[in-house]
Amino acid sequence: MRSTLVHFRLAFAATAVGLALAFWLGWYASHSLSGALSALLIGVVLAVLEISLSFDNAIVNASKLKHMSPVWQRRFLTWGILIAVFGMRVLLPLLVVAVAAHLGPVAALRLAATDPQTYAHIMDEAHLSIAAFGGTFLMLVGLRYFMDEHKQVDWISRLECGLRDCARVRGLGIAFVLVVVLGFAWALPHRVAGDFLFAALLGMLVFTGVELLGHVLDARSAARGAAAVGGLAAFLYLEVLDASFSFDGVVGAFALTQNLFLIAIGLGIGAFYVRAMTVTLVERKTLAQFRYLEHGAFYSILALAVIMYAQTLMEISELVTGGLGAAFIGLSLWSSIRYNRRMARVRTAGGEASQEA
Repeated sequence: MRSTLVHFRLAFAATAVGLALAFWLGWYASHSLSGALSALLIGVVLAVLEISLSFDNAIVNASKLKHMSPVWQRRFLTWGILIAVFGMRVLLPLLVVAVAAHLGPVAALRLAATDPQTYAHIMDEAHLSIAAFGGTFLMLVGLRYFMDEHKQVDWISRLECGLRDCARVRGLGIAFVLVVVLGFAWALPHRVAGDFLFAALLGMLVFTGVELLGHVLDARSAARGAAAVGGLAAFLYLEVLDASFSFDGVVGAFALTQNLFLIAIGLGIGAFYVRAMTVTLVERKTLAQFRYLEHGAFYSILALAVIMYAQTLMEISELVTGGLGAAFIGLSLWSSIRYNRRMARVRTAGGEASQEA
């Protein structure tokens, strides 16, 4: 228990600093105790939402990190967290607004500080493209896990066996995602269908590019006998994956507040907890102990991808998104515990039989 809490020390420190900044930000904006307390409460809610929505992100991070060299593990857990907090939660929304409103980064930052309502409106207008990009990338991530000929452990056996058999047909996963994208584009109004298609194809291109880079670097590392070389591809993969997870949280946060800096504080606190959960999962080898936990995380990713697509047609509460993810992970954890108990009984029965013999 003590060693686990050590991993969360940085997250606890970030919580204290972040909530103090949120309180000061509320006081600075309103010059009142009620305004400061309101900002503090919003910061807490945003942090809790980010943590609840990102547990599957931590599991996927851990599943990738266990195959990386110690050097690249440390790089991801240090530089990666800085990119996650400042890049994905602060710079990325600024970049989205800068591109959508044809502004420079400094002008976008000034707009966020002086006219948060206009800034929030631009972010809301860009939500369709964000959902298309993030949904496509995440759906490809989820399908790649299940459509793998070398995958040996199945949780929902009939479904996963069928998906594994589909891996024999090259390009079937991309074809399936294209059909889904075309279906949603057809359901959208004609004036925005083109934007949706462009962003979805961009998400597919980024996923393919990261996969290609991974194959190239893995081939070089195999030739040189240096496993650390391939860590760069995994690092980039995890950063793009984190961005895809963050998109939905950043846009959804504007429903609680239009203050970009308060959003960055709340989501940034959550990002530190994702890091702590990732370290804990890797060091305690949790994924090896609970054989279906990884499956639950990737089902959660597929559900999030579908929800991001569906959000282009209707409003879906963050509670639904978080609830679905928690349900998949909770069920997979429960199934893992049942499996471990069953195996323990089998081993006990086998030991008693050998003693009698």
